[in-house]
Amino acid sequence: MHPDKIFLTCESDGFEGTRRLLEASGAAEIFKPGMKVALKPNLVLAKPASSGATTSPEVVAGTIEFLKDRGVTDITIMEGAWVGGNTEQAWKVCGYRELEKKYGVRLLDLKKDKTRHVSAGGIKIEICASPLECDRLINLPVLKGHCQTIMTCALKNLKGCIPDSEKRRFHSIGLHRPIAALNLAIRPDLIIADAMRGDLSFEEGGNPIEMNLLITGRDPVKVDSYGASLMGISPPEVEHLRFAEEMGVGSSELRSGDIVRIGDRQIPARANALPGGARHLAQYIEERGACSICYAGLIHALYRSEWGVKLGGLKSKIHIGQGYRNLRGQGIGYGDCAGGFDTVIPGCPPRGALPSAIARPPRRP
Repeated sequence: MHPDKIFLTCESDGFEGTRRLLEASGAAEIFKPGMKVALKPNLVLAKPASSGATTSPEVVAGTIEFLKDRGVTDITIMEGAWVGGNTEQAWKVCGYRELEKKYGVRLLDLKKDKTRHVSAGGIKIEICASPLECDRLINLPVLKGHCQTIMTCALKNLKGCIPDSEKRRFHSIGLHRPIAALNLAIRPDLIIADAMRGDLSFEEGGNPIEMNLLITGRDPVKVDSYGASLMGISPPEVEHLRFAEEMGVGSSELRSGDIVRIGDRQIPARANALPGGARHLAQYIEERGACSICYAGLIHALYRSEWGVKLGGLKSKIHIGQGYRNLRGQGIGYGDCAGGFDTVIPGCPPRGALPSAIARPPRRP
């Protein structure tokens, strides 16, 4: 598996999609029979994945079966819910007790784990020992919004690997730089980002947006940079991402060929299924046969951008979807399918902040 590449697939089935993605990306070369492998999902609180807050058990199940097919049987799922949260309750509500019974994996509450003191990035950090002691660590974050850090994915997900006292201290010393330093101390061997239905704005869930996307890679900075760009966020806006790159954790550069798409499935968007927190944004979109990745990305971009506050500044609706292919028109087109409009935010799916893209001059007189 090439360390500089990101692999992604559009799937409605998290279980089968994860297996196909891992097989096609070459992830098998990272694992050998008999290895001790740890899985670190995002179970920040006891809410099901349908809320947009937690890692889907289907994605974790697909990962477990992929590992077992390659002779890996010593598998532990480890997590420590946020301060005040109950990891044991999260195991139950989020469907992980069923995984324990079905696959014979262990569930480890990191709130009860022994700890080590390490130095990384000029910061002393108390870290749970178990993530440091496995042969391979797989990071399984959710791509979603966050009220304090704008977005959260691979880098911030490792915060579950420190005790509650250290989580509190991270906030007291600035949060972003400690998160970056933590990713120097703990180096996952693989990232599988659950971007199936991450929350629009809040780490606790409640406004899930169906993107139907799975992403895998080995560089957490690159995975997070790509995820941020899909949400209409410029990666440098995310402070812990910027610090992590400066510390040498990884690279935010997304060169031609770095993004490898597995399969050509396009899951239709379900605009009528938008949660209440995002439904008002749909009135500024003219959709014709859009796929879920593009549509969800546009909803995120509208919410994140200044247009999300002052959408009245738009002179026309934003056009999106395969129904606009080969059509020319006035106004704004989002994505390559709507490339015939005066102003176009290009890409399949588009990446980057929306306001600057809209501000560009029209492509033709």
